[in-house]
Order: sequence, then C-alpha cells, then structure tokens
Amino acid sequence: MTSIFSAATPTQMQAASVVSTRNAACDRARTFIILLVLIHHSVIPYTYYGHTDRQSFLGFDAIVLFVDSSLMSAMFFLSGLFVWPSLQRKGIGHFLRDRWLRLGLPFAVSALILMPVAYYAIDLRLNGSSFGTFWWKTVTVGPWPSGPAWFVWVLLAFDMLAAVVYRMLPRNVEAIDRRWLTRLKQPTFLFWTLLIASIIVYVPADLYFGVTRWFALGPLAIQANRVLLYLLYFFAGVGIGSLRRELGLLSGDSALARRWPVWLMAAVVTYGSIVALVVVKHELIADPGDPPLWWNFVYAVAFASFSASQTVNLIALLLHFDSDGWSILDPLRDSSYGIFLIHYVFLLWLQYALFGIALAPIPQLTAIIKAVIVFVVTLALSWAATAALRRIPGARHVL
Repeated sequence: MTSIFSAATPTQMQAASVVSTRNAACDRARTFIILLVLIHHSVIPYTYYGHTDRQSFLGFDAIVLFVDSSLMSAMFFLSGLFVWPSLQRKGIGHFLRDRWLRLGLPFAVSALILMPVAYYAIDLRLNGSSFGTFWWKTVTVGPWPSGPAWFVWVLLAFDMLAAVVYRMLPRNVEAIDRRWLTRLKQPTFLFWTLLIASIIVYVPADLYFGVTRWFALGPLAIQANRVLLYLLYFFAGVGIGSLRRELGLLSGDSALARRWPVWLMAAVVTYGSIVALVVVKHELIADPGDPPLWWNFVYAVAFASFSASQTVNLIALLLHFDSDGWSILDPLRDSSYGIFLIHYVFLLWLQYALFGIALAPIPQLTAIIKAVIVFVVTLALSWAATAALRRIPGARHVL
C-alpha cells in the first residue's frame, strides 16, 4: 500500500536504536512528525497572533496550535517504545554509550554551532553585530537558545533515567506490566488511562507555572509546565514497549488500529475544544493576556485531553492505513533525524531573506507563498545536507 500520510516520531532516532524487527508504522510516524515540525517552524512568523513578519495568515495559527498542543507528547511516547527492548538487548553500558553518541554529541554540536548560526539571522536583522560577537555573547551571557534540539537533550535525560529504573527495578517494571497485560490489550483502557494521567500531571503544573516559564541552564531548557507531561508519555511508551509483542498493539490488525474512527473523533473533539477556548479568550474575555482562573483550568484540561487523544489517534491511523507496503515518506526515513537537527539553520536564514518582502498583492497570499517557499527549500537543503554528512565515515552511527 502506498500512502502520503505516513509518519514517525523523532527519536530513539535511528535504525540501531530500534529493535531487530522494524515497525514500519513507527518509522513513518517519526518521519511524519518531523515534517510537521518543519511545517510548524515554517509558518510561525506568518501567524496572526504574535507574527514577526508583516504578512500573516490566520490559518497558520491553527497549524501552530495543533502541533504545539500534541506532537511533542507523541514524540516522547514513540521514543519510549523501544527503550526497554534496547536495554535488554544491549545492556546498560552499551545503551548509554549509544544514547550519548546519538543524542549527546548532536546536541552539543547543535548548541555550540548550529543554533548560534541559525539565530544569528535574527540578531543580524535586529542588531547588525558580527557573528563572533553574537556567538560569544550567546555562550557567556545568554540567552542561549537550543532551538528544536531541546527535545534531544530532554530525551537523553529521560533515557538515562530509564537506564536507572532498568538497573534498580527491572523485574518490578515487567511484573507490573504483566499484571496489567489483559487491560492494556484493550485500547479503550489505554486511552482513558493516558487521558486521566495526562490531566493529573499537567493541569496542576500548568496552573502553577503558566505557559511562559521555562527551566533553563545555558542551552538546557524545557517548558516548566510540560516536564511531567513529557515524562509521563515517555514512560508510558517504555512500559508498553517492554511488552509490545505480548500486547500486539503495534500491528495493523490490532484492536487499536481497527477502532481508528473512535480515536480520530476523540482527537477532533478535543482539538475543537482548544480552538473554541482560544476564540473565547480573544473575543469574549476583557483581557486576553490575563484570562481568569476558570479559563486556564478548562484550557489545561483540554490541552492534556488532546495530547492523549492525538497520540492514540496518530498511532492508530498509521497502523491501520500505513503499517506495511511502501510509503512516499520511506526515502526520508534514514535522513529524518539529521533533517530534524539541521533544518533550523536553513529555515531562519530563509525567513530572514524573505522578511518584509511582498510576494503578492494580498498579504495573506504573501504569507502562504513565503511559508511554502521556506518549507520546501528547507526540507530540500536539510535532506541534501544530511545525505552528504552521512557519507562521512562513522557519521551514520550518529545521523
């Protein structure tokens, strides 16, 4: 079967980190999510609320809201699926060496070289300083943004924590998983468990920290209200991955895949509730910048619910429609991690080059044209650069 809707999540990001038998749907899920990340970053400057270019298109706000509200949780869930089998196969020492090579080294290169080069495009427009001055200020004074690579260091930290759990409580984890084996085979139970747990860990954190606070130490940064949510999805993936063969969840004929219309409807309803709340905030609340407590609470519940719904929906759709055969995204599979790491450099410089230029008589059309140009050219250049880097001896073990 050939499909344009294939995808897979960024991380445990390579063939070597996957169990001996590859799962086509998970591979494609990684690729699909990475492409959505590229789309997300391509349209951000041209959004209506908070845009940085003169032209904007309101439809892009819906894309940004969709990606920001669900995909990172799905990425961590899919990344966790292969951790336990990898630990069992490689052992803790080999597993950690592999993670530091595939995640730690790329993050260091990204933080020290790639992201300063990328963000210099913004500084050049605003301040016009030399690159050397900008780089030195970035690494000594800050801020030191890590861009999309924040995901890589957080995943490395989670992998290290999983290795500690594996070292201290291996049999306990597997015993707990087997105790829940019968229930976990029921996708409805999995969905409601994930949804309720998401609300429990996310809502209090969101109400306490808000959406603007980040924990940051140099280039190591993560949004404060989402730390526990991401940890939950990662370890949910670890737990399910430890019994994935017994559960049979990752097959195209599983109950999860067969009931894809249910999960699709759940994702549509929960995303619709988020959109409705955003409209209420901007149209009916006197001060949208400081909404009342009831709105923050309801929005946090809707956000957590959509994270759970879309994660289950994404996996179910891919398992049902795209778990075998060939997909047009398969050629991107081996380069997807490199594309994820490199794309921000090309993307920010392209947005810098197009800044303020009117490409059409209608501002909304200009915004659409710019976003398409940025996405297509960024994908092409990132793919070509990754393919070239992978020809360097030893680079395939990292990219």
